[in-house]
Amino acid sequence: MPGSVFGEFLTVATFGESHGTAVGVVVDGVPAGLELSVDDVQRELDRRRPGQSGVTSARRESDRAELLSGVFEGKTTGTPVAIVIRNEEHRSSDYERFRDAFRPGHADWTYHAKYGVRDWRGGGRSSGRETAARVAAGAVARKILAVGGITVRGYAREIAGVQAQRVDLEEVERNPVRSPDPDAAPVMERAIAEAKEAGDSVGGVVEVVADGVPAGLGDPVFDKLEALLAHALMSVGAVRGFEVGDGFATARMRGSAFNDELAAEGGRVRSRTNHAGGVLGGISTGERLVVRCAVRPPASIARSQRTVNERGDAVEIAVGGRHDPCIVPRAVPVLEAMVALVLADRLLAQKAIAAPPGRPAG
Repeated sequence: MPGSVFGEFLTVATFGESHGTAVGVVVDGVPAGLELSVDDVQRELDRRRPGQSGVTSARRESDRAELLSGVFEGKTTGTPVAIVIRNEEHRSSDYERFRDAFRPGHADWTYHAKYGVRDWRGGGRSSGRETAARVAAGAVARKILAVGGITVRGYAREIAGVQAQRVDLEEVERNPVRSPDPDAAPVMERAIAEAKEAGDSVGGVVEVVADGVPAGLGDPVFDKLEALLAHALMSVGAVRGFEVGDGFATARMRGSAFNDELAAEGGRVRSRTNHAGGVLGGISTGERLVVRCAVRPPASIARSQRTVNERGDAVEIAVGGRHDPCIVPRAVPVLEAMVALVLADRLLAQKAIAAPPGRPAG
């Protein structure tokens, strides 16, 4: 399957480059009859767009969504949903000096090694600009999940080593760093500002939780739910690590502490704890799904760095320009979107299994 296509029952194909005419997405497999408007998509894109605050890129993009197909009279038709987002303020001349030089931390060298050609204008397909298309697709996935009462929320669990000590989901959209802890938020913001002032950047950890996920989603062996989530989340360029539930902390636990004991409650099986993060044997347990991603510091920094050009000559460059000193706040809606896409895909897969012979799932 080509590298720009994701999903099985709900397929997503993104297109476009950072400094091209537009970026966009085609979402196929969307059930007919879902209420979907351009406002549903725009709401999520507004959370991701640049220029939101002093801790994000100064690039001014309105990121206005255009719904091209798949919707009639406010409802999905069952045909592919196509969404395009025009690029309005790309300044390719800012990248002219990197036409021959490979920027450290970027995909310049690897794209050149693979294809023998690369788009030096902001990284082309390797740019974080591509994630706008993912967020648009995620907005469609959210409509599918809403029918089943499933919600997906994310937040900055950590930025520049500053950790949120408590999680209040109502606080997330009230501060520019999307911290669930109002006390940690200003400390995180200062850490980003200090890095920016030093011509540097910082990373962090994004946690995404999904509530209302029914038991039974995911498949054994290769298509485990957490394996699909890892694939989806690790496909985001800024993500360098993934864990589910207690994740790496389980390496320091005993089985007696990690195992989630079970109980019958209200006619269903429930876990007394949730160290597994809502997945066992690759299949959802019905508890809250919890995943975490390590987000790297942005590679574009103003400090001088050593590299080589296409001829192999040693050179020094400083990227500078309009770049995020920390990508974590804007990564939150992107990672939410990827979780939503996986869950919607697996929900449709489960419905296909349950559909009686000769009758389409829906």
